Formats: sequence, structure tokens, C-alpha cells
Amino acid sequence: MSQFFSIHAENPQPRLIKQAVEMLRAGKLIVYPTDSCYAFGCALDNKDGLERIRKIRQLDDKHHFTLACSDLSQLGSYAKVDNRTFRMLKAATPGSYTFILQATKEVPRRVWHPKKQTVGLRVPDHPIALALLAELGEPMLSTTLMLPGEEYPLTDAWEIREQLEHAVDLVIEGGYCGTEPTTVVDLSDDYPHVLREGKGPLSPFGL
Repeated sequence: MSQFFSIHAENPQPRLIKQAVEMLRAGKLIVYPTDSCYAFGCALDNKDGLERIRKIRQLDDKHHFTLACSDLSQLGSYAKVDNRTFRMLKAATPGSYTFILQATKEVPRRVWHPKKQTVGLRVPDHPIALALLAELGEPMLSTTLMLPGEEYPLTDAWEIREQLEHAVDLVIEGGYCGTEPTTVVDLSDDYPHVLREGKGPLSPFGL
């Protein structure tokens, strides 16, 4: 059965954040709140965690997983970013966006898109997510908590635990997150392409 932490959405308790990160480092799979929806999260090198997420969500190898980063400088270590792209990222982070960018060698190959060698990256604007990432000291492999056959992500942490108590190791309750996913913008080409219009406005990209 999964553990359940209630963490203050604005002032996360350091003790609980540290315990959650210890679980991530030990290879556990967690559910945590973000500025758009609740999300699955595991350590970047956690192969088993990646496969567990694929199984829960019934995803194929073409799904873009996301690296949740603590800030723009960390994001820049895992993606190839030119000056023009950097300016757009700076205007949009932290925020409810997922960016598709060319992956660097710091990103495990199993996380890349198999043909494009791209990866999703984001800097969430949520105190709990940012506290987890700061304590972890590296990006967290992440994807929206959207279950197969469902039209919207789950929003209630107690319901999430009830449905996934044998599939994940920890559910972090941080209040209501909403059901609108991130705006997904492909910045791997010469011009930005919106792949999904979500919570983040398009103005930072001139669209």
C-alpha cells in the first residue's frame, strides 16, 4: 500500500519533502502536485519507475516523458538551447508549459523520442514540486497523472491513493491542482509549434 503525505501547498514541510526525496532516491514511484495537474514522478535513472509509469498509463515508446527541472539553468544542462530559445524559455518559466527540445547526452537514451532524439522539459510553478526538485538536486522524470480511458486527470489525492495504492509508493496531497494540463510547445525546430494548448498562455512565443 502506498504512503500518503499531506504537504502544505504554500509552505512545504522540509521533513516531509526530505522523506519524499529519500524515497525517490531509493527507486520509488510517487504522485505529486504541480501547477497544472497531479503527476507521476521518479528519479531520472529509475528504469523500473519509467516502466511502471508506462504500464499504468499504457504508453508506447513514442510518448514524450518530461524532465521536471528546478530552474532554467538545470533545464539547459539536459537540452540543447540556443540564445533565441533561451529568451522564450526565460519568459515562460516557471510556468505551466512543457517544452520539446533536443536532448543532450545527460538525458538517458531510454527517455528520448526514439526517432527525433527529443525530450520534454519543464519548470513547474508550484512550491511542493520546486521543493522536491531542490532537495533532489536533479530533474525528476515526470508525466501527467492521466489514467487510461479517462478524459481528465484525477484531482483529488485521496481518490488517487484509492485507485493507485498498489501501483505507486507515495501520494503527496497538496490541495487541488486542476484538470488543465500544461501547454506543450515544440522548440526543437526553427520556429515554435504548439502541440497542445493548455494552461500556459501562448504570448511568450509570439503566437
